[in-house]
Amino acid sequence: MTTGYCMSRRDLPGKNGIMMFFMITMFFGGGMIPTYLLIRGLGMLNNPLVMIIPGAMGVYTMIVVKTFVQNSIPGELLEAATIDGCSDIGYYLKIVLPLSSAILAVQTLNYGVGHWNAFFNALIYLNNQALYPLTVFLREILLSSQIDPSTLEDPEAQLRIADAAAQIKYALIVVTLVPVIMVYPFVQKHFVKGVMIGSVKG
Repeated sequence: MTTGYCMSRRDLPGKNGIMMFFMITMFFGGGMIPTYLLIRGLGMLNNPLVMIIPGAMGVYTMIVVKTFVQNSIPGELLEAATIDGCSDIGYYLKIVLPLSSAILAVQTLNYGVGHWNAFFNALIYLNNQALYPLTVFLREILLSSQIDPSTLEDPEAQLRIADAAAQIKYALIVVTLVPVIMVYPFVQKHFVKGVMIGSVKG
């Protein structure tokens, strides 16, 4: 949110260069091995922060927030706040943030869902099972329940095994969906407004 607000300011020095720097990261990436070496060099292996810091800043999210601030918060508010003696930090905390509840709700939901469903980083960077997120345990349960029914000679046993595997899979789907379903009603009124940001000009 803070970066998006800063990039929305027309008086930001070097704004175009900074924006280009951010945009390059959307098209070019180091890949899995250089990223792993970087994480290891930073001493973040087997650290809970490895699940938070690498994905804490998204360029796409920053662009959406920047567009929201530019289109929804008039520049005259900054002029009025400056005349009244409000500092830049005070303007951001007292005016911009309260007026940005819609985009904050949407991006918080997107960030939460993305991290809730993420398990690949945990498989790569975490070796301590005590630090595994829930999705890794659900994945292990799903893999351990997969038994090839064709290895059994009894047709009824094959059906029971296949039925049990399907029920476990459906139960895991419900477990992964319940938290999102519980949170979504609280941000639904902001969701449509936040998603439509920048889609209509005028």
